[in-house]
Amino acid sequence: MNWREHQRTTFLVASGLSTAGSFGGLTAKGWILIDGSNNPLLLALHFAVLAMPTLLVSGPAGVMTDRLGCESVLIRSQWGLFGAGLLGAIAIPLTDGGLQVSLLLLSTLLVGIASAYELSARNKYCALLVESPEQLAPYLTSFSVVFNVGKLVGPPLGGWLLAWTGAGTALAIDAATFLLPIASVVWLLSPDRSREQRSAPGASASLRAAWSTSGPVLRHVLRFTAVACLVGFFHPGLAPLMARDLLGPSPQALGLFTSVLAAGSISGGLVLQRHSRWLSQRPALLLGSCTLITAIAQLALARFSQPTTSGLGLAATFAIGAGTASLLSGVNLISQVGSPMAIRGRMAGLGQIAFLGGGGLSGLMAAALSLMIGLQATMALLGGTGLVLGLAELQLRHRLRLELRSA
Repeated sequence: MNWREHQRTTFLVASGLSTAGSFGGLTAKGWILIDGSNNPLLLALHFAVLAMPTLLVSGPAGVMTDRLGCESVLIRSQWGLFGAGLLGAIAIPLTDGGLQVSLLLLSTLLVGIASAYELSARNKYCALLVESPEQLAPYLTSFSVVFNVGKLVGPPLGGWLLAWTGAGTALAIDAATFLLPIASVVWLLSPDRSREQRSAPGASASLRAAWSTSGPVLRHVLRFTAVACLVGFFHPGLAPLMARDLLGPSPQALGLFTSVLAAGSISGGLVLQRHSRWLSQRPALLLGSCTLITAIAQLALARFSQPTTSGLGLAATFAIGAGTASLLSGVNLISQVGSPMAIRGRMAGLGQIAFLGGGGLSGLMAAALSLMIGLQATMALLGGTGLVLGLAELQLRHRLRLELRSA
């Protein structure tokens, strides 16, 4: 392993460990909220305050990344993540009742805001760590794999820490993991800063300018992703409710459910990594297939979401993890390798608006529907809609091609 490869591996490992802590904290907070309220709307709100800030701050995050430089924004956002995690930890011993719920939601809201800046900056920062343009696509998808490994490890870690140490200590340990990527960027990494292209002041530095210059293929990718996530990305917000119906009411059941989702996500990420350049040039095939897989799995989960069929339900959960993770990683990959360096921060912001904005709305919509028609009927309705959407994309856009840009 040469020096540059060691740098890339260090950044991957540090990011993966902080991701595990982040998902552990989110799982712990989700369990605290459902245990105290038994309200699916509160769970959906918890995920929405994580995802919905992207609609407001991902654009400014991308603009700031392209204007100030990705490394500077990356370090600031990581400190923001640490502070947000720490707020949730201190809320447990110092407050209770409605104030505690409000502070936990505020902590998650701040995590969502800081994450929008972190993702925009990290995507562009990756291009400074690779040695050639051909390395960028597989390196970006490596983050999807590491991210989902963190999702696999984090939820059971959060559930076990919650059971063994108590809520406050669990959240404090999870918050401390955010210090690892800060240390790696500040003290261990030496990116090739001369390769970064920043936007000049003026109208050309705006989010609208990036949208206009991105090209029709990338604009279609972003629009399709937003709609696909609206009908098929509600499971993060409703995971505690879905886990309880499928496996039973315990933190460990929630940990198992989210871990199976993560295992599917890892599998999907590995397939995408192996074929990253080929698939990124065929966005309709990649995104349409992911939407179709997710929709079929949602229909299956609606059918098998019973304790007596938990094995089949977990298999469907695995497929949902694979489909949604590949969709999210796919749009991130396509928006980076298909755009010039000068707008990649803003393209990452637009990608976040598409998948996390749509996902946040999806969770709220699914929670409201579940109160009216039940969880299984909601999964069947949204799964059927996703099935039509995925088939239409594959049929109508199968010839769509993307020209890859240099790093």
